[in-house]
Amino acid sequence: MSGHEHDEDGYTGAATLVLGETELDIEVELRGHFQPIDGYYRWYGRIKANPTLSELAGGKKHKVEIRTPEGSAHGEISDPDPWDRYRIMGKSTPPFAVPTSLEDLAPAES
Repeated sequence: MSGHEHDEDGYTGAATLVLGETELDIEVELRGHFQPIDGYYRWYGRIKANPTLSELAGGKKHKVEIRTPEGSAHGEISDPDPWDRYRIMGKSTPPFAVPTSLEDLAPAES
């Protein structure tokens, strides 16, 4: 591995995906990190295989909104992998909580 590693934040669990006029209940695994070169927070992940999503998306890229209990964001889904899991990605504010200070990163004391 290279000497550069990203500290990643994330969310795994239930979410709602808005594709066009349709809201779908989905399961996601999301991760993200701040990219200092361009100043954006980039988030990305996979959506668990979902037959309704596959039918609506048709294996193509689409602009979407994703909502989790921690927030919502606009992004894009892209081509599914061989297991029919669509990739989702976006930049700027992610649909999950991100530490905003060093205190947020410190482990809680017992």
